[in-house]
Amino acid sequence: MDESKELERRLSEMLTEGEMEESGEADKRERQLIPPKYEVRIQTETDPIVQETLMYRNMAREVDDRYDRYLERSAEKNNSSDTEKKDH
Repeated sequence: MDESKELERRLSEMLTEGEMEESGEADKRERQLIPPKYEVRIQTETDPIVQETLMYRNMAREVDDRYDRYLERSAEKNNSSDTEKKDH
């Protein structure tokens, strides 16, 4: 058994010892305490950070320019992805 499986098994045993074993919701609570193995990511057409930054810039002036580089990089990515789509 590899090390990660062994650690996960030991963690599960530790979480279910004592009071948790006695309660009727032991399985449910155990699942909530173990971190998920997978991460769900959703790909969007627009970047929500860019949209929000542009919205705030319409309302007020920024004190510093900390988001300028991010906006420039996202604009470059959009331009390169647009040209790739046109080529295909």
